[in-house]
Amino acid sequence: MKILIAGGAGFLGSHLCDLFVLKGDSVIAVDNLLTGKKENIKHLLKNKKFKFKKADITKNFKIQEKLDAVLHFASPASPIEYSKHSIETLLAGSEGTLNLLNLAKKNKAVFLFASTSEIYGDPLITPQNENYWGNVNPIGKRSMYDEAKRFSEALIMSYHRVHGLNTKIARIFNVYGPRMKANDGRAVPSFINQALKNKNISVFGKGTQTRSFCFVSDLTAGIYKLLSSNENSPVNIGNPQEITLNELAKTVVKLAASKSAIVYKTLPEDDPKRRKPDIRKALKILKWKPEVKLKEGLKKTIKYFQLSEV
Repeated sequence: MKILIAGGAGFLGSHLCDLFVLKGDSVIAVDNLLTGKKENIKHLLKNKKFKFKKADITKNFKIQEKLDAVLHFASPASPIEYSKHSIETLLAGSEGTLNLLNLAKKNKAVFLFASTSEIYGDPLITPQNENYWGNVNPIGKRSMYDEAKRFSEALIMSYHRVHGLNTKIARIFNVYGPRMKANDGRAVPSFINQALKNKNISVFGKGTQTRSFCFVSDLTAGIYKLLSSNENSPVNIGNPQEITLNELAKTVVKLAASKSAIVYKTLPEDDPKRRKPDIRKALKILKWKPEVKLKEGLKKTIKYFQLSEV
C-alpha cells in the first residue's frame, strides 16, 4: 500500500511509519513540526519506501501520489502541548480532518483517525466502552483536545454515511514508550524524567486517579489491524490493566533505582478520575489485545530516556 500518515514525525506517528515501512508499504509522512520532531524519523529518511513532507494539514497542501490509506495522527497530544497550542489543536481536528477526509475521498482511500479516550471525559462508568457517550466539559481547560476529537469523529461518520468513505476510528488510551518528550506533561515521561534526575516526582491530586497504559508497539499493532478490518465505527485501543498514579510513580522509582520522593500537587481542572478501556470489541473484531507488561514497557522507556541523556 501507499500510505499517508499525518503527524508522522510525532511520537505515535513515527512508530507507525516504522511499522508500515517494515511491512513493506510505502509511507508519506506529513508534519508541520509544531510538536513533532524530525529526529523521530531521521532513521527512515534514506529508505526508498519513505518520504517526508513538511506541511500543515489545516491549510491547502498537495499530494501527487495515488494513496491507498490516509491516517490522521496530526494533533498536539499532551496537556502541556494542546494547552499551549489550543487553537492549532482545534484546527487540526476540524480543518485538518476535513482536508484529509477530502484527500481520502479523492483517492478512494481508507481513512483512519486517531481519536482518544478523552472523548469520554471524566467518565461516570468504568470500564469505558464504545457505546458510552462520555462526561465532557465542552468549555473547560481541556476542551480544545476533547472537542476537536469529538467533532472529528462526527465529521468522519458523516463522510462515511454520506460519501460511503471507508473510515476507521481508533479511540486510543494512554500510550507510552520511546520517543516521548520528557517535558510533555504526561505521567510516564514526566515520572521517568524526574526519577532519573532524582528529583521529586510530581503527582497531581491524591494520586488515586487511575490510568491504563499501553506500550507503543502494542498500540501500533492494534492500529494496523484496525486499518485492514471491516469495522467503521469507533474501536477502543488500549490496555485494560488499570493502575493508580501512586502505583505508577512507585514502580518508576523502583525500576529507575531512583532516590526520588513523591510530592502532591493540585489536581488540574477536569482531570479524569478513572481511565480503563473495555477492549472486548477489539478482541472480537480485530483479534487484538496488548501483550507487553507494564514493567517491561517501562524498562524499555526508561532505557530510551537514559540513552537520550548520553
